[in-house]
Amino acid sequence: MRVLVLWADDRSTNLGVRALAAGTAELAQRSWPGAEVVHLYYGSAVSPMPLGSWRRLVQARFDPRLPLRDWLADFDVAIDTRGGDSFADIYGRGRLLSQSLVAQLAVGAGTPVVLGPQTVGPFDSRRGRAMARWTLRHSAAVIARDAVSAQYAQRLGRPVDLLATDVVFALPRPAVERTRDVLLNVSGLLWTPNPHVDHLRYRETVLDLSRKLVASGRHVSLLAHVLDAAGPDNDVPAVREAATLLDDPDVAVLVPDDLTHVRELTASAQLVIGSRMHACLNALSTGTPAVPLAYSRKFAPLLADLGWAHTVDLRSSSAPVDEVLDVAQRPLSDDVAGVLHRADELLEPVTATLQAAGAPR
Repeated sequence: MRVLVLWADDRSTNLGVRALAAGTAELAQRSWPGAEVVHLYYGSAVSPMPLGSWRRLVQARFDPRLPLRDWLADFDVAIDTRGGDSFADIYGRGRLLSQSLVAQLAVGAGTPVVLGPQTVGPFDSRRGRAMARWTLRHSAAVIARDAVSAQYAQRLGRPVDLLATDVVFALPRPAVERTRDVLLNVSGLLWTPNPHVDHLRYRETVLDLSRKLVASGRHVSLLAHVLDAAGPDNDVPAVREAATLLDDPDVAVLVPDDLTHVRELTASAQLVIGSRMHACLNALSTGTPAVPLAYSRKFAPLLADLGWAHTVDLRSSSAPVDEVLDVAQRPLSDDVAGVLHRADELLEPVTATLQAAGAPR
């Protein structure tokens, strides 16, 4: 078997995207032991042509001189992850269009496309909903990672084949000692002007929360979950600036080397507070309680399906710091054990769904 994983980069500076890539590859190996797994993302060296221009992708559908369609035909199945939450129009029409066109090219080349566990929607535009309906209708299987996404797909006319959870729970759980107390993930996306939350209020929340945790006797480390790079979506400058503003020598800065390292860090903590959803999912999947500082719809439904009721929504909470501090003092180990058990249950049938969709044609 040759398995193509779409829109999850195993070399991304965003460790959430790497978690999607690694978790999807793990599920592919469970489904087809020994399969060759190839990841395709913007800028991937494996791609026979650039993927950023939707006009070129439209051309590739009709022009036999462009090799993308023939290249896609060489795979037995494609698992389309859409970066976990990009099967929506909240990131702009161009992103949705280019990713949808690659799926169309694969289907046209005879390669079945499975929408892997991910968020479905929202689609606030007529064109977005039209593209979503086409993708759903032509997918060999559709797997949602939360019940709200499953309901959304139903409203678009294509019920999901399976309700699962995030693929990060398929990854091995590191065995390390708990040598750290609180890891606070600071998001570079929210630290600067953004369409999700008021960035100045977010900064105040992070700094106030850090100071109050320290004042209560907790040891705080600031964690980057998107590594340093040239692009604007980068946690490292935000983490370092927050540390400078706190001016506390006891507050450490943690910049992991890779996905394995960040999972070892989350496993070593007593508690993770995260603005990046996968910082929280890496924590929970390694057995560590996590308090998400949610900024979009993707957080709460997924966590609620796992039985985790400790999300603080930055968009609606009038006192997010107080809510986090309240959760931080509760015993949560039994809740985490329940999450791990539920995640294993939800991921177990994914193998059969993938095998059925990728059966020999």
